[in-house]
Amino acid sequence: QARLDESGGGLVHAGGSLRLSCAASGRSFERFFGNYVMAWFRQYPGGGREFVAGILPNGGRTDYSDAVQGRFTISRDNAKMTAQLLMNNLKPEDTAIYYCAAGPTLRNSQGDYTSWGQGTQVTVSS
Repeated sequence: QARLDESGGGLVHAGGSLRLSCAASGRSFERFFGNYVMAWFRQYPGGGREFVAGILPNGGRTDYSDAVQGRFTISRDNAKMTAQLLMNNLKPEDTAIYYCAAGPTLRNSQGDYTSWGQGTQVTVSS
């Protein structure tokens, strides 16, 4: 009924950039994608999922963690049912699995989101 698929991860040197994409599919998103908050989380080995960025259904408000503020930009295209995360000036500490998520409200806890992608690996070398 609802599926999110991330792409765009890879290996990059410190200071470089990557753009992650999240494509939504399934009946629920076909009907209501424009009503969902979209967000990105990241997970380090052995750790929980940390909030990275979120965006309101109409794109009018965005929120970022302190760790990525000023370096990452979240955006969405409701007509294409996609969300993106542009990551600039990447640092080794950004290395993690990045997950796309959808939910009813813009919050920073993973429990507030109802749909998740399978994740894409981002590795930043020093």
